[in-house]
Amino acid sequence: MQNLAPLVLVDGSSYLYRAFHALPPLTTTKGQPTGAIKGVVSMLKRLHQDYASSPIVVVFDAKGPTFRDEMFPDYKAQRPPMPDELRTQIEPLHAIVKALGYPLICEPGVEADDVIGTLAKQASEQGMDVIVSTGDKDMAQLVDQHVTLVNTMSDTRLDPAGVMEKYGFGPDKMIDYLALMGDKVDNIPGVAGVGEKTALGLIQGLGGLDDIYANLDRVADLPIRGAKSLAAKLEAERDAAYMSYTLATIKLDVELAFAPADLRNDQPDTAALSHWYQELEFRSWLAEIDASATVTRAEPAPIAPAQTQYDCVTTEQALAQWISVLKEAGTFAFDTETNSLDYMEAELVGLSFCAEPGVACYVPVAHDYPGAPDQLSRDYVLNQLKDLLEDPQYQKVGQHLKYDMHVLANYGIALRGFAGDTMLESYVLDSVGGRHDMDSLAERYLGRRTISFEDVAGKGAKQLTFNQVSLEQAVPYACEDADITWQLYEYLTNQLTATESLHTVYTDIELPLAPVLQSIERNGALVSREILQQQSSVIGARLIELEAEAHDLAGRPFNLGSTKQLGEILFDELKLPIIKKTPKGAPSTGEEVLVELALDYPLPKVLLEYRGLAKLKSTYTDKLPTLINPRTGRIHTSYHQAVTATGRLSSSDPNLQNIPIRSVEGRAIRKAFIAPENHVIVAADYSQIELRIMAHLSGDAGLLTAFNEGLDVHAATAAEVFGVALDEVTSDQRRSAKAINFGLIYGMSAFGLAKQLHIGRAESQAYIDTYFQRYPGVLDYMDRTRQGAHERGYVETIFGRRLYLPEINARNKMRVQAAERTAINAPMQGSAADIIKKAMLAVDRFLRDSSLESKMIMQVHDELVFEVPKHELDALRAGVITAMESAAQLAVPLLVEVGLGDNWEEAH
Repeated sequence: MQNLAPLVLVDGSSYLYRAFHALPPLTTTKGQPTGAIKGVVSMLKRLHQDYASSPIVVVFDAKGPTFRDEMFPDYKAQRPPMPDELRTQIEPLHAIVKALGYPLICEPGVEADDVIGTLAKQASEQGMDVIVSTGDKDMAQLVDQHVTLVNTMSDTRLDPAGVMEKYGFGPDKMIDYLALMGDKVDNIPGVAGVGEKTALGLIQGLGGLDDIYANLDRVADLPIRGAKSLAAKLEAERDAAYMSYTLATIKLDVELAFAPADLRNDQPDTAALSHWYQELEFRSWLAEIDASATVTRAEPAPIAPAQTQYDCVTTEQALAQWISVLKEAGTFAFDTETNSLDYMEAELVGLSFCAEPGVACYVPVAHDYPGAPDQLSRDYVLNQLKDLLEDPQYQKVGQHLKYDMHVLANYGIALRGFAGDTMLESYVLDSVGGRHDMDSLAERYLGRRTISFEDVAGKGAKQLTFNQVSLEQAVPYACEDADITWQLYEYLTNQLTATESLHTVYTDIELPLAPVLQSIERNGALVSREILQQQSSVIGARLIELEAEAHDLAGRPFNLGSTKQLGEILFDELKLPIIKKTPKGAPSTGEEVLVELALDYPLPKVLLEYRGLAKLKSTYTDKLPTLINPRTGRIHTSYHQAVTATGRLSSSDPNLQNIPIRSVEGRAIRKAFIAPENHVIVAADYSQIELRIMAHLSGDAGLLTAFNEGLDVHAATAAEVFGVALDEVTSDQRRSAKAINFGLIYGMSAFGLAKQLHIGRAESQAYIDTYFQRYPGVLDYMDRTRQGAHERGYVETIFGRRLYLPEINARNKMRVQAAERTAINAPMQGSAADIIKKAMLAVDRFLRDSSLESKMIMQVHDELVFEVPKHELDALRAGVITAMESAAQLAVPLLVEVGLGDNWEEAH
């Protein structure tokens, strides 16, 4: 649907000079001039207020000569060189314009006026309204029924009537006016001796230039001062007049690589704006950013359809008609409505479809509340839709398609043909810009508040399942789901295609990964209820022992879960040192405090073990048996693609990523994940993948050599840092080097490393200094990454995934430092995430192409877990290693370690 808001074209060059000369010579405390920048940005902010829904495009003169210089070498020749005070403001201004989200155009060989004229003409011919924001009268020649001039500095508007009122003639005579009187600013000669009043008299008396020269004999009779001799002057200056006419004519046919409809605004890049506003000391604008509660990086919301057509499909004929519509469209959005969020148990209540904004249908199949109207049966509807949903030539759009795949799979339908998933599109565009559920996306990107589930189903204990919701409420809710999904798809796809690297991450990694994850989830993992129950009993007995031991150390019984009682015992009675306080001023009993106290005191050590085991019992050994699906006898986790900032997958119900592996009890939980009879569990894990990515990104010669020669990188680092031969490195030295290697990746300070290694801060700083001396490429990478993050506001993975850093240029130093640490680590974590995802895609292709019965059943961090028939073990191992090690081409080899066993703990 066409955007009804006008296109705003800003004459940036005009405002730049006007702001420079009109405003006082503002400078920063470092002496950087800022007056012109502030003037132009203030004008842009005013335009944004006045035309909030409009695309705003800023056009500047490009460097170098134009066609007018070739035509008339003296064109603009009298202009003095650009003052240095103005020249130094151009680059920051351009950067700010881009950071504000506005397209910035500098077209070589022509002037800004010509670009604006061409765009205005193209837009006007398409029936679009155009606002040209300028202070130059030359632009009045562009004014017509669709084009209006606005001068924000003088707060004036010029439409055709306004031009007539101001100048005494219409827009079509502005070029003639300039040709007669010339333009001193641009050194357009005009006709010698003809000024504003004479030019006006000639135009009002005779018309345009052609009319004037066709009627020179009538000039003497015009009521113009000096009219008697004016005809002779005009005749003598005929060539100059027509050359001036050509020079003053704004070119309307510049060959541009874009059309007016292509010009869209992004949301402001607040990180970049913060940097520039801080650098240029625009404190009030910086405060506005700090006060802003939300940050998005997309263009303004498109106009919503004026009205909607939402159909309720309850007859065979209506369903057939809609299937015909969807097939003809070829690409359509759809959504399932169910009675449960558990994808393995969810029953289909209805489906909604949409193939154009504002037009959607809902097909109810299982609303069973008292008095519910007749509906088509679920079996009939799915039988009619099966071919459409399974045929990949018909492309489907969804919001979190993986869930809909599961729901349809419950009825034997394998969804195929994925045009897009709006949740994943938003996530790839900006993982940290906000939530990626449909309601949030509609508000953020479309400016729409959607009907929420609670609006139709209620809240709390009395909340209805969707089958109990009346059709009067269900139809608009369900249709809106498909409609909004379609609108988001059109909008977000356009945003993604604007950045090739992000579009590639989406199309090559995230979108094709969804069905692979769905397959892994559906496979599930076989878990032994008996082993878990036995582990719960063992942990329960140990908790009783620890509680008794804690009471003895405290000198009295107390509730180990009460922070108040614990604080009284630790700090009031036992007089342990207070390490940290809560916001309310009470001594903290948090984990980091207990960890530090446990180095010197026995009770905190006991408490830490108690807390760890209690969490393990409640989260895993007690809970996992309740998550075993009664139909499959397996646990089916949910993998989430759109949660973490860096691209890492997360999981829930259960969270497989967080099963502890550092304690004996934690590792034992993996024993409960077992292989079926005649099968084995195979675990394939990338070795030191983030360090390998660091070697690739930094290009450090030492790291590259260590990995390419197959050395133990931690031992190699120890040899460098401690100055010993590789074969003389002790286990303690290797442990310290490992802490340094991984600590630096995560931005650990000398203080943090000292705590981890239990050494002095000076000693840990010496380790770090020596490390950077031996691996200077790593330090250079970190410095470059920090600098780039401050300049761009984001960092990228090897494959182009972006992580925005909203606080990289914050005023709070601690926030900046935290953002810098993230900037250094995120490319490694994100690249590792991309690689394991690409590996999953490659492994999935291998399994399908080889027709093996082996199944991929889990993904945890850098590890893939398989359930493998014993006779397929060799083929599976070889295929997985090849697929995983070739998932990415780095400057060092990827190494995959494979283990196997009767359970996950043995395999890993």
